[in-house]
Amino acid sequence: KSNSGSKTHQVGTKKANQLGLYDMSGNVWEWCEDKWHYNYENAPKDGTAWLRGTSSIRVDRGGSWGNLPAYCRSAYRGSINPEIRDFNIGFRLMCVP
Repeated sequence: KSNSGSKTHQVGTKKANQLGLYDMSGNVWEWCEDKWHYNYENAPKDGTAWLRGTSSIRVDRGGSWGNLPAYCRSAYRGSINPEIRDFNIGFRLMCVP
């Protein structure tokens, strides 16, 4: 049985992954700060967002409940125009001490 179900759900209401993190894939596509690049050539090596480039297209990750399982993993990287709004696109807030 799918952990995501058949609609967007409130974060933390389903099972956590092996690292104790909730909803890292399969709930909604997560809109990322990184600009879209075809590959990782010249990407920052320190884990910071990749903000260089002329494209306004951004990276999205994780798939949504409406996608095939192949797309529902945090390693899957898609691209999205930041002007698009939809029921299956969201973002994750992160607090760094």
